[in-house]
Amino acid sequence: MNRPAVVVTGLGMITPAGNDTETTWNGVCSGISPARTVPELEGCEIDFACTVSGIDLDEAVGGRTAYRMGKYVKFAVLAAREAVADAGLDPAEWEGSRVAVVVGTSSGGSAGLTEQAVALDRRGPEATSPSGILLTIPNMPAAEIAIRMRATGPSLAPCTACSSGVTALSVARDLLVTGQCDIAIAGATESIVFPVAMTGFARSGAAARRDGDPARLCRPFAADRAGLVMGEGAALMVLERADDARMRGAAPRALLAGAGATTDAHHPTSPHPSGAVARAAVEAALRDAGWRAEDVEHVNAHGTSTPLGDATEAALIGQVYPHRPPVTAPKGVLGHCMGAAGAIEAGLTILTLQHGVVPPIANLDAPAPEFDIACVTKAPLLRPVRRAVSHSFGFGGHNAVIALQRP
Repeated sequence: MNRPAVVVTGLGMITPAGNDTETTWNGVCSGISPARTVPELEGCEIDFACTVSGIDLDEAVGGRTAYRMGKYVKFAVLAAREAVADAGLDPAEWEGSRVAVVVGTSSGGSAGLTEQAVALDRRGPEATSPSGILLTIPNMPAAEIAIRMRATGPSLAPCTACSSGVTALSVARDLLVTGQCDIAIAGATESIVFPVAMTGFARSGAAARRDGDPARLCRPFAADRAGLVMGEGAALMVLERADDARMRGAAPRALLAGAGATTDAHHPTSPHPSGAVARAAVEAALRDAGWRAEDVEHVNAHGTSTPLGDATEAALIGQVYPHRPPVTAPKGVLGHCMGAAGAIEAGLTILTLQHGVVPPIANLDAPAPEFDIACVTKAPLLRPVRRAVSHSFGFGGHNAVIALQRP
């Protein structure tokens, strides 16, 4: 029996580059990072990050319920609202029992948990919020979206570290393929720019240290790459079966052609040096899509700007795609949005398919000499792209890859 095709009909984003999809796309194509000193990180080893700005989240979310939402939840609600509107859908008119919500995150509300712990320690139980639990648990983005969208179908909150976004999209596709829903709102969200988390990344050695302008510090695939810069944000998508979208006259943004996932089972933070298990995830996504490696016309790389991570991924790209398709790495602009990164980068890959534009890698003049990959640098590459893949790799050895095709 043929598996029904699944398409993306709506896309919503809020990122350090912009508070909606169009502004984010333009910011990423500019190749200029908004990384800056963050006042809330004063006194930390790392006091800079790429943050969402220029928006009053409480006002944007609206209503009287924002008090119970952590920033990561507000990001998700706003991105979901944009995605549903972009899809031309109205929650007041759909059958809620046939709508699923799948929203991944890596750290959930760890910032809220820290704030409540400090309040308890310094001022006692009465100083903590009655909504303290709601500010911390990782399923609340999915829950709040479901409440606001009247979605009473399956509601899930996958966590596979930095690949959570791609995992969420893959799970949502499976729910559609198996008939458990007719519409899925899926993606990921993250807000982890707070002192405890930033100190943890500094102590782990994964983060870049201040050396001049923060906007110049994230340099994916550069010879002098020095570590990741933190980001935050969310990307949500509306997924439907292609036949259903066609029947209601929706114009799909992209076909979700394939997905693959593996686990290194090697080390909590370091990728397997051979890259073999990550490569298996790429090959699984290609098989699922029915593509050959040479069918891939663009790679949206995980590209964290870490020495070992970039080296492993560059070797993988060179091995799997010997025809050297153009490679971008959005973290040079956006920073590492952790659990949201995979969804944001899948969204940017969809925009590349639509616009025929591959954004440049920020702060990169040329890849390290040992990397035989075709990085896009300095300016956007104008080129029609029909088939593309987006890589996501996370702590714990999670590897998730998604294959996307222009409809």
